[in-house]
Amino acid sequence: MDPRELVLLVTGTANALYDSLPTEDLAVLAAVLTQLGDTLATLAAQKERLEGTERGEEK
Repeated sequence: MDPRELVLLVTGTANALYDSLPTEDLAVLAAVLTQLGDTLATLAAQKERLEGTERGEEK
């Protein structure tokens, strides 16, 4: 997917959610999605670190 298409998809989704959810629900959803992104980043970083160690790339 082209990066610009991804941005459009995310923006369109955000606008649709804004139109259909109360403010309190938007705030909770934003917090949940932030936590999800942070958790995925942590998992990916740890996996990369462990795979690098297995290949002998330890620093």
